[in-house]
Amino acid sequence: MKKSKIIHLVTLAAAFLLLCVILVLTGCHGAKKRLAFNVPEDFLDDKTYEITFWAKNDTNKTQLDIYKKAIEDFESYYPNIKVILKHYTDYRNIYNDVITNIATNTTPNVCISYPDHIATYMTGENVVLPLDALIDDTDYGLGGAKVKFDSVKKDEVIAKFLEEGKIGGVQYALPYMRSTEACYVNVDMVKKLGYELPETLTWDFIWEVSEAAMEKDADGYFKVNGQKVLIPFIYKSTDNMMIQVLKQLDAGYSTPEGDILLFNDQTKEFLYEVSKHAKTRSFSTFAISSYPGNYLNKGQCTFAVDSTAGATWMGSDAPLQDIHESKKVKFTTEVYPVPQFDPENPKMISQGPSVCIFNKEDPGEVLASWLFAQFLLTNDVQISYSQTEGYIPVTSKAHDTAEYQDYLSRAGEDTLHYDVKIKAAKLLLNNIDHTFVTPVFNGSASLRDAAGNLIEEVTKSTRRKATIDDAYMEKLYKDTAALYRLDQLRPAGPSNNEGEEGADTKDGLGPLPGAAKTLIVVLITSWILMGAFVIFKKVKKAGK
Repeated sequence: MKKSKIIHLVTLAAAFLLLCVILVLTGCHGAKKRLAFNVPEDFLDDKTYEITFWAKNDTNKTQLDIYKKAIEDFESYYPNIKVILKHYTDYRNIYNDVITNIATNTTPNVCISYPDHIATYMTGENVVLPLDALIDDTDYGLGGAKVKFDSVKKDEVIAKFLEEGKIGGVQYALPYMRSTEACYVNVDMVKKLGYELPETLTWDFIWEVSEAAMEKDADGYFKVNGQKVLIPFIYKSTDNMMIQVLKQLDAGYSTPEGDILLFNDQTKEFLYEVSKHAKTRSFSTFAISSYPGNYLNKGQCTFAVDSTAGATWMGSDAPLQDIHESKKVKFTTEVYPVPQFDPENPKMISQGPSVCIFNKEDPGEVLASWLFAQFLLTNDVQISYSQTEGYIPVTSKAHDTAEYQDYLSRAGEDTLHYDVKIKAAKLLLNNIDHTFVTPVFNGSASLRDAAGNLIEEVTKSTRRKATIDDAYMEKLYKDTAALYRLDQLRPAGPSNNEGEEGADTKDGLGPLPGAAKTLIVVLITSWILMGAFVIFKKVKKAGK
């Protein structure tokens, strides 16, 4: 056979194999590409749609009634859209049900959820609807010309809250309500211990006062409250506790691409501090000791940290309480931001429910879902729901209304205007620029759980008189990473929530998972073997 013919065959084989590799890589990596939604030109009023709405309230019947009224009001504008409400009392249950229903293609249409959870939903193919095209649509977008109700405009949604719904540079969620964490303080107890509350609570102040409160009399009663029970400092959400500490220290937690930075030396140093106060029993957590508001309201806690959304449970006159009237203790309650390391540069977490929409085959059904989702941003819904707890509305349009400003000005008048609740709302309103969110990716919810677990485990181990040293910390890090599978995380896409530049956000896919890589290798190998066999046959035939 001529040398030129052999070279020609080899060249063809090489080109063939290269084409195979390109096709395989493109096919695997593009399988979960997020498709933009094409907004229909017109919404058909003569077609009936039934959409499901999964929502959560804070065990507050008033909130459930607000959802029901919102649905009723929305259906008065769109009689051809029937909204079916499914009510939950826990976000985790919503999350678990959505994950289960993705596999059977029975997800809800509209869902109250958190961005961390939404990032996990996105591991399915084209499951969560990207909202950018809908938001900006001149007819049916925010403030759209064909929307039948008084729709909020895009620039009337607080920009920082809207940004929190972006994953990989794409808007996948609308904010619904926002809260932060607050430290609810028994002022009388602090003063009885001989301290004056500073303008900003610091970690050093919290720890010092908590230790001072542990002094007992000869009969074993705590001097500061005259009771046998006292836990000066109780933190409800230890995941937020760790996350905020690391942010305040400018320490690692994670990157937008999903790199895990939690297990660092600054985390370890804070855990040693936690252990120190867990040893004296001056510090505990909700998971270990129960709800901090109950201890606070019985005069058995000095500093209780919980969400501003839980403000109606905090204080002597709290409208919502789980304790018997005879157990309540009268005291002055003050609401502070969470303790800080640098009072001049406070940092606190932004949290609260968001709304996502799930993709469906019928564009009209999707548009119906979108219309209801944006109805949740109207003033009546925003203001009425925010008044149930220490939430704040997510729109400047609601903030600027005479109704909302009047509500804020009447602190202490009655149950609706419970002063602690309004103080909690004002705390966030005055600190929006000091709030932050963590990067969102597939697995960020597990990372959040792991952060809280570190504090819980150190606290429990210290109470059990375990030795808390570097060997313990090393094992804790290793066990926590394994428990939450942090070494197996593969992000669904990079997040730009904190403004990082240079992230690849073309398709929001992130690195290929291990299974896809294995499939690529198998396919490429198969094509190579088949190609080699074909070339062998041709070379053999040509040589004859």
